[in-house]
Amino acid sequence: MRPAAIQTMITRPFINSLWCLFILLGANTYGSTLLILGDSLSAGYGINQESGWVALLESDLGDDHRIINGSISGDTTGGGLNRLPRLLQEFNPDVVLLELGGNDGLRGQPLALMKSNLQAMIELVRDAGAEPVLFGMRLPPNYGRRYSDAFAAVYPQLSESEKVLLIPFQLEELSVTEGMIQEDGLHPTALAQPIIKDVVKGYIAPLME
Repeated sequence: MRPAAIQTMITRPFINSLWCLFILLGANTYGSTLLILGDSLSAGYGINQESGWVALLESDLGDDHRIINGSISGDTTGGGLNRLPRLLQEFNPDVVLLELGGNDGLRGQPLALMKSNLQAMIELVRDAGAEPVLFGMRLPPNYGRRYSDAFAAVYPQLSESEKVLLIPFQLEELSVTEGMIQEDGLHPTALAQPIIKDVVKGYIAPLME
């Protein structure tokens, strides 16, 4: 056998081993993956993306973890349900934060449909081997107390029935604090983003370990 052939026989397995090692190392450069499926609150409507709570959370968690922001301003639970399967397949997350429903409520959509969509998303997340987390939402008081109360109750009801972690809505203070809400009266300003980040981080960080 020629020396060149012997060298090829030795080198090829070595190169293949290095390539496999490279793939394995590349696949483990981060720990847990968090997918955020939300609307304008998570998409950073009206502010720089770098100032949004999602970017701040990513900075806090560090390079050990990966955050995929699959949020779209104006999205509803129906839109999220349509987009979720592809996102789960593409990014294979460990934790999925479902921050949806606000636009359903603002549009006066049937709460039974919103609840059904959220429930279906929870099932999809679990079927993909990930941990679902619900972000509780509330509506402005001008939508009528009966509808607003029924809307807010959807999240704790799902949390209990589906045994899913709920991040309760804790942002009422922002609406009455100067400089925290944009001129549209709905979306938080850049000043409010660290507050939102701290609330979410308190619930999400333990799941990412």
